Amino acid sequence: MGFLDKAKAAAEQAAAKAKEGVEDVQAKRELSQAYNELGKSTYELIESGEVTNPRLDATAAKIRALLAGMDGDGSAEGASTEPHDSSQPPAMPT
Repeated sequence: MGFLDKAKAAAEQAAAKAKEGVEDVQAKRELSQAYNELGKSTYELIESGEVTNPRLDATAAKIRALLAGMDGDGSAEGASTEPHDSSQPPAMPT
């Protein structure tokens, strides 16, 4: 087997590994999206009273608090509209 044949085989093997990696990342992203959809559906069922479970109470309360702190466009209420002084470090959240 010549040098070019070995290089071609190595490139094909690297491409196959990269494809597996991409497929793995895609599957993880889809799983994350499914969990997110399940969470949203569960929250809606909790809020409608169709689902109750003490294990869900704290997380549902956290979501309520976060939603209460946001305005209609999804940005935090009371967020400063003043330009940031780039010579200063960013402000820490409170």
